[in-house]
Amino acid sequence: MIDFSAWTSLLHEHEQAIWWVAVLSGLIFVGSLVVVPWLVVCMPEDYFASRNRPDTRFTLRHPLLRSLFWISRNLLGVLMIFAGIIMLVLPGQGLLTIAVGFFVMDFPGKHKLERRIIRLRPIKNSINWLRRKAHANPLRLEEEDD
Repeated sequence: MIDFSAWTSLLHEHEQAIWWVAVLSGLIFVGSLVVVPWLVVCMPEDYFASRNRPDTRFTLRHPLLRSLFWISRNLLGVLMIFAGIIMLVLPGQGLLTIAVGFFVMDFPGKHKLERRIIRLRPIKNSINWLRRKAHANPLRLEEEDD
């Protein structure tokens, strides 16, 4: 027999934390509905056309600024991955948060992995559908294998 009183007690002890996780989860969900399409439309059409990652506005900045940006970006990605793992058992968009955290991070081979993922027909079609709706040119992809 399940002891619901223990679960009820646990929920009451951590009620504030559960509310914060629920609010964060809702914000991430709503934010992803707005931010992901915006990022897809703002992405240069040739971003995945080259084997090498295109330069960003931080590439040509002072090395200290680049390092701070890199550390901040990876720290945010790791935090999102941990939050996503927690959201797998608590209310929230766990898998979506893990995916966003993964793509926020910067690590060797990431661009190659992104290019492989973007070539999957359903993903490419979905992204180009969003771009068409926003009157943006479709993504150009290099069709060679990595």
